[in-house]
Amino acid sequence: MSTIISKLKSIRQLKNLSQQQLADLVGVSRESIAAYENGRVRPSLPVLLKLAKVLGVKPEDLFDLEDSTPAASR
Repeated sequence: MSTIISKLKSIRQLKNLSQQQLADLVGVSRESIAAYENGRVRPSLPVLLKLAKVLGVKPEDLFDLEDSTPAASR
């Protein structure tokens, strides 16, 4: 399963943003950012897209895809 945990936190720190600053830019609470980073909660798609935009990355850059299993071909 893909996770946003480590990628979100490391990208946020590279951008020198606190959890509160990122939360303010995205329009969520600081507690929500902490929950995303700790893996307790997954962001909704609209929030994920806002996170990527604010951080200046592609949405897929927030995921650790190395542990993912490719989807079956149709």
